[in-house]
Amino acid sequence: MTATTGRAGRREWIGLAVLLLPTLVLTMDMGVLFFAVPYISTTLAPSGTQQLWIMDMYSFLLAGLLITMGSLGDRIGRRRLLMIGATGFIGASLLAAWSHDAGQLIAARALLGTAGATVMPSTLALIRNMFHDPRQRQVALGAWGGILTAGATLGPVAGGLLLDHFWWGSAFLPAVPVMALVLLTAPILLPEYRSTARGGRFDLLGAALSLAAILPLVYGVKTLAVEGWSLLPGLAVPAGLLLAALFVLRQRTAADPLLDLSLFRIRTFSGAISVNTIAMFAMMGFSLFTSQYLQLVKGMSPLTASLWSLVPSVGVGAAVGISSALAGRVRPATLMSGGFLIGATGFAMMTQVGAHSPLALVLTAAGVLAAGTVGTMTMTAEMVVSAAPVEQAGAASATSETAVELGSSLGIALLGAAGAAVYHHRLDGALPAGVEGEAARTAQDTLGGAVHTAAQLPGTLGADLLETARTAFTDGLHVAAVVGLVFALGAALLAHRLMRHLPAAAPARPAEPATV
Repeated sequence: MTATTGRAGRREWIGLAVLLLPTLVLTMDMGVLFFAVPYISTTLAPSGTQQLWIMDMYSFLLAGLLITMGSLGDRIGRRRLLMIGATGFIGASLLAAWSHDAGQLIAARALLGTAGATVMPSTLALIRNMFHDPRQRQVALGAWGGILTAGATLGPVAGGLLLDHFWWGSAFLPAVPVMALVLLTAPILLPEYRSTARGGRFDLLGAALSLAAILPLVYGVKTLAVEGWSLLPGLAVPAGLLLAALFVLRQRTAADPLLDLSLFRIRTFSGAISVNTIAMFAMMGFSLFTSQYLQLVKGMSPLTASLWSLVPSVGVGAAVGISSALAGRVRPATLMSGGFLIGATGFAMMTQVGAHSPLALVLTAAGVLAAGTVGTMTMTAEMVVSAAPVEQAGAASATSETAVELGSSLGIALLGAAGAAVYHHRLDGALPAGVEGEAARTAQDTLGGAVHTAAQLPGTLGADLLETARTAFTDGLHVAAVVGLVFALGAALLAHRLMRHLPAAAPARPAEPATV
């Protein structure tokens, strides 16, 4: 480009492709792991709590560090931070692929989350720096958003394909060549950017508090739900709440806070953030149940299960199209409330799913659930940026992205914990006679453990264990569905209350590119 207001050329568009690749990898990472969970359960024998941490650790650290890393990138350079994150992601992916026990895999997932938090904000911020023409910038940001959706869709399919031919650790390896390509091309194709407006010291204490508030709180909730009362997780919950309060206090009093809390006094902003968070809570929280049901209850291979899991995306595509078409004629409050009510219908349908239910019921319920929740999110991105002052558009976008990641992680953690607690409780004292000792403990930890144990038992004993375990799993699925139903109904009321002041077609202003 010849000037900061000029149109992007070939170099910028090729650079955009470089930025989209790691974005695709980051969004695929969670979906890939969904179908690896049964294999991980069999090979590494994690406890129920460890299994949830394997799923959650990546997203929680990603959510906890997004705002911190976005602020750090402004100071040290966004391209530099991107390359640091890509390097870290390669190393963590290799460590995860060859983990020898559950603890090592959890640690690798933590490193992946940390690396991902350095990559994600850098990709979006660099797009803003590269594309100054409004029309070109819209196309670039649209491509970035499309890659997010594509990654979420392709992740399960890629995971199923890999797991059908290789060991479970192969699910982590596609990131390695992609991030290596980023390291080779970024210095040539991507500009460096450092903010000259960010003064003062980096809020290191605020960064520490933002992360420290999340981990003990979630650890306590999950452990208490699965294993019952014990002192350490019982103390972790109030400790997490106290640290969260200290983080808020720090952001109110710091000279250069990581997050400007005055943004939450803007009704439209806080409403859009809330809608996004709850939508991701509901949708991602139930994705794990669906993938496990297809593999461990219906007995599908990972590839077959992943291909069937694409069926609900048809409803999602239709919902996005309908929502976009109605946005100019129907008030946002009505659209969002209606979407959550549709999602609640999907949760209600899930309460009718049993171990021997027809596949059509499961896929229809999942499609209705996803269509309703995703339909509410089609309007919130622009609402978040438009509601905030122009000079705070970056902080607003970072907050929105953090809320989405946190909602996704909380859904997996809390709905997963509810399901795991019911599964554990239902099998307590209900295992078939003859399933004892280590076999009983393994079967009672996870459904994957029960499937592995059943394969080693003689005669009809294995079949009896499978039937008992699968019934216990669907009981847990029902409880999680009821929790999701309550949240969806509450979200419908919240969306109506917070968004009812907005007209059907709010006056538009030139879009500010989102940055984090």
